[in-house]
Amino acid sequence: MTGITIGRRGALLGAAGVVSSFAIGGKAFSQSNPVVFGALPPLTGAGGPYGPAMLRAIQGVVEEANAAGGIKGRQIRLVFEDDQTNPDAGVRGARKLIDVDRVSALMGTWASSVTTAVAPLCWENRVPLFTVSGADSITLLPHQGHIFRTQPNSRLQIETASNWLLGKGAKRVFHMAAQSPFAQSSQEVMTERFRAGGGAVSGFIVYEREKTAFRSEVDQIMRSRSDTVMLNGYLPDVTILLRELFRAGFDGRRFTFAYAAPPSVFQSLPNEVTNGLTTFQPSPDLDSPAFNRLKAAFGSTEVDPYSAQVHDHASMAILAAAQAGEVTGTAIRDNVRKICQGDGEKVDNVTDGLRLIAAGRPVNFEGASGPCEFDERGDIRGTKFRYDIAEGGRFRMLELA
Repeated sequence: MTGITIGRRGALLGAAGVVSSFAIGGKAFSQSNPVVFGALPPLTGAGGPYGPAMLRAIQGVVEEANAAGGIKGRQIRLVFEDDQTNPDAGVRGARKLIDVDRVSALMGTWASSVTTAVAPLCWENRVPLFTVSGADSITLLPHQGHIFRTQPNSRLQIETASNWLLGKGAKRVFHMAAQSPFAQSSQEVMTERFRAGGGAVSGFIVYEREKTAFRSEVDQIMRSRSDTVMLNGYLPDVTILLRELFRAGFDGRRFTFAYAAPPSVFQSLPNEVTNGLTTFQPSPDLDSPAFNRLKAAFGSTEVDPYSAQVHDHASMAILAAAQAGEVTGTAIRDNVRKICQGDGEKVDNVTDGLRLIAAGRPVNFEGASGPCEFDERGDIRGTKFRYDIAEGGRFRMLELA
């Protein structure tokens, strides 16, 4: 993957080019009888800051695989739809990809509400779904092995965040959660962990994401004498909450998911509002060759956890199909674990993986997001987490653990 320029317009135009043909080394490959994969990233909506880069990461893997000869000599055609970070749009996009484009695998869903809506279409049509959504409920669905989640589930994320906050001295945390599939489960886990650690959840509010003001909620936070506020929402609503907490004079710790306060938050809020905000997120494998190659390909654009994960989605789908010797959804589903958590030779890129599989040798893929080992429900077994703090209009890493 070389010469990749990231941007929403670039991603859209680049993906459109992939749909018609691939031009590699000046030569256009024939699209006769191609293998078809689908992507359903959030190019707009709350996930819009991440979707274009996610799409470009998938494209890069597909281009690399096609340059290596494709899957058993068949080129790969990538088609995509924008899920708009909206379940209805996600379902429309998934129906088009499954019913019209006849994709063999679907990857890149971001919001848990979208993944929850799309998942039944996938297992009913025997199309494996690779996702970065975190809600616990997703892999509890009767998906018959068709879901592979590279994002830690919400229980693991909230347990990790709660333990970290307790370790930093938090005793009373107020939980502000946007209405989502993981709001209530996050509250239950947080309450459990703080009680066990000698602290308490001092308040809990579930709010509608479309709200434009949170004065009454902030008043409750101020009355609760909390030392920490957990902002469990998305960028638009978290931006408003940060502004109103500042105006109210809240001087405790403000803690949120990194996707709810990406670097673009500094474009909307002055430094005095964001200074001291702490974020956390599952971390890619920063020392892996796969991550460093993706970082070089992205240039000045940061490789966020979701781009790293979908890079691995595409790699796993391609290698699983090659391992199976066929490109049906069932064959891909049944071979994912064979290429990423067995005793085979370690590989960190799709080119080497295709070469070894063609030679009849087993592989063990580890990608930009780290080892891709799944439990029986399709959940990733573990990952590292990164903590950052906002200082002067930028984030500084506090810890990687």
